[in-house]
Amino acid sequence: MSWIISLIIGGIVGWLASIVMKTNAQMGWIANVLVGVVGSMLGYWIAGLLGIAPTGGILGFLVAVVGAVLLIFILNKVGIFRKA
Repeated sequence: MSWIISLIIGGIVGWLASIVMKTNAQMGWIANVLVGVVGSMLGYWIAGLLGIAPTGGILGFLVAVVGAVLLIFILNKVGIFRKA
């Protein structure tokens, strides 16, 4: 059951990150979930390197969104998402 919740929260995080990065029109729900989950892991990894240990709540959610935004930024630079 926890993986279903992780996918739902990952979808929300990916959707919010795609709105921030203005790639929402280019991303479907599967891309939102993938970017949200992978971006959350990236955000938590970077937060750990910086000595920040979000355990949940608002700070954890913000770290996840920032990680997803960073992942979309990297994917834009690689050429996966191109702005129209």
